[in-house]
Amino acid sequence: MPRKANILARIPKPAASWSRLFGMGILVGLLGGLAAAGLEWALHEGVKHLVGQFTHVAGEDIGRFHLGVLLLPAAGGLVSGLVVWWFCPTAFGHGTDALTRAFHHNMGKFPLKGPAIKGAAAAGVISCGGSAGPEGPIAALGAAIGSTMGSLFGMTPRERRVLLVAGCAAGVGAIFQCPLGGALFAAGVLYKEPEFETDAIVPAFVASVIGYSTFMAFYGFGEFLLPHASTLAFTTVWHLVPYLVLGPLCGLVSILLSLCMWTVEKKLLPWSRLPRWFAPAIGGLATGGLACVLPQVMDGQYDFIRNAMSAPGNPTAFVYTEHDWWTWAGLFGAVAVVKCIATALTVGSGASGGVLGPSVFVGGAVGAFLGAAMEALYPGQVPDELRLALIPVGMGGVLAASMRVPLASIVMVMEMTGSYGLIVPLMLVCMTSYVVGRRFGLNHEQLRSAAESPAHAADAVIHILEANRVEQIMERDWPLVATRDMSMSQLVERIQPGTRPVFAVVDDSKLSGLISVPDLEGIMAEPGLADALIADDIMTEELATVFADDDLYSALNVFRIENHDVLPVVSRDRRRRWVGMLTRERVFEAVRQRVQETQQAVMKEHAGLAAIEQEGQLQQLVMGVNPMRTDQIQRLIVPMQALGKSLRDADFRRNFGAQVIAIEKPDGSIQCPPDIDAPLTMSDRLVAVVWQNDAQSGATTEHADATPDGELPNQP
Repeated sequence: MPRKANILARIPKPAASWSRLFGMGILVGLLGGLAAAGLEWALHEGVKHLVGQFTHVAGEDIGRFHLGVLLLPAAGGLVSGLVVWWFCPTAFGHGTDALTRAFHHNMGKFPLKGPAIKGAAAAGVISCGGSAGPEGPIAALGAAIGSTMGSLFGMTPRERRVLLVAGCAAGVGAIFQCPLGGALFAAGVLYKEPEFETDAIVPAFVASVIGYSTFMAFYGFGEFLLPHASTLAFTTVWHLVPYLVLGPLCGLVSILLSLCMWTVEKKLLPWSRLPRWFAPAIGGLATGGLACVLPQVMDGQYDFIRNAMSAPGNPTAFVYTEHDWWTWAGLFGAVAVVKCIATALTVGSGASGGVLGPSVFVGGAVGAFLGAAMEALYPGQVPDELRLALIPVGMGGVLAASMRVPLASIVMVMEMTGSYGLIVPLMLVCMTSYVVGRRFGLNHEQLRSAAESPAHAADAVIHILEANRVEQIMERDWPLVATRDMSMSQLVERIQPGTRPVFAVVDDSKLSGLISVPDLEGIMAEPGLADALIADDIMTEELATVFADDDLYSALNVFRIENHDVLPVVSRDRRRRWVGMLTRERVFEAVRQRVQETQQAVMKEHAGLAAIEQEGQLQQLVMGVNPMRTDQIQRLIVPMQALGKSLRDADFRRNFGAQVIAIEKPDGSIQCPPDIDAPLTMSDRLVAVVWQNDAQSGATTEHADATPDGELPNQP
């Protein structure tokens, strides 16, 4: 064996697995960061040369009709629809939905072709003024990169899912410039509840850091999304009052965004019966019509929200003295509402693009609206710092509710805007908004928790397997040990009838090979060879082995790949000494025992689950008595005539047309076979075979007081 292979073999399996995922996280992060940088460059150039030629989407002007503003989003939608229809017709929908579906229902398989095409098409849609964001497509593209790398390197479905999450983290962490928030978002966006995919946390952190660093190597470090937001801070408890209003307001606006998306996707599109490639053009045309009134809805890079931060030194900020505060409140409120409608018309109609970015944009507009409205209601009473702080906090609020990621939203907004001093209001607003709007999230593929995910269906068994080591259950004193010079007749003499023996050929405590039933059958088919061969001639030398400190989950994977019932266990040192054998049967028995212990502990901890256990016992009892006619088994209450009597005295077979096979006691235990001499009580339940035809039992109609389903007509 080469020296390198020897070194790798000495690394414990858990450490080797983590090292592999760590290395893959670096690779996925690098590729995800490059993809985000490429998309950002395409957007910058596209917006400048397309929609930027017709209108200023970041300004305060409204109601200026321009034919280019009307038609350009339609052109972008048409091109997007045609490109996706021609090259990947199954890739319609926004990115976070697709990656979530791939994680839960497709074993982490997320082909790269669809997200790559949609990412390129999204750049065109946004450059043409479509109301969409690049963050969703780059999240899907990063996830597809991770999934593809996992498939290329032959990783298990579990590891592929981990890399899918890591790729999403790399994309989001790069495009939003929030490495910690990107990792938390990717690990939490899979579920409706505030729950994280814990297995993917470490690779997601690694990939997000590498993706962010790669992206920033092209665009420079040190700049935040909102200028001067880093100077804002929460300084007095009285400022919590407007945040208490902002939280529910963000939740309601996220509901509006979700309802707009639902209306377009589920109502208007089916009603219109437009071809899928043409529907984005109509959605783009409607978006262009809205943009002729409010061009700000075409902003896909937060320039409008950035200009709302009227901090000193910001040359593009709005000059709020030019209009009264009610006008500004009306503008911000209208932009927030119309942006929801425009996003639904663009993305909901099938155009490439995401809803993640528009959620952040809408949240910023909601915060700006509330700040302007407060200033209009209470002139001179609202500090500028508070009014401006509502903008980044609002961004987090709508994002938390629409994507159902409250914890990630807190961190993402702080990293994007540098507003670390606003952590207290961010916590309050994000959680309040999440509670209000969580039922109407934009990611319809999310499951409530990991317990509902097919990816975690076997978690209980897997955790048992991972918690136990091969050395705990292996057979150290394997009875079938042979030496190299042992003859065939000596081997055959040691075989026990009815077994499938596996001989370990050992030379000076080192495993030389194995002899199994197929090896023996091949030799015994040639009578002349049996007497001439020894163990050294017939043993299999190319062996699949496991180490004593391997977990049982890794060992089972070797069983699956090699299709063996027995695996040799060797030491991890240079000599690779043979220390025992591991059998499938011992693994199964260990799992069965642990599951039984867990079941008993659960029954003690949760008494309410005892009813399920009782039903399971009854079902097994029923199937054991009469597997072909289970409908004849009934649970009955004790008839009045039998109370106080024993089964022997009551003579159920003759008097009631039923044969009692078990008694369910008041504590839920099943007495089988029943005690035929114990008196019956009102609290007992009888499990009995009830004959449908009285002729079979000799019972008469007037004696058949016991009826199916426990209904006794004479019972009070």
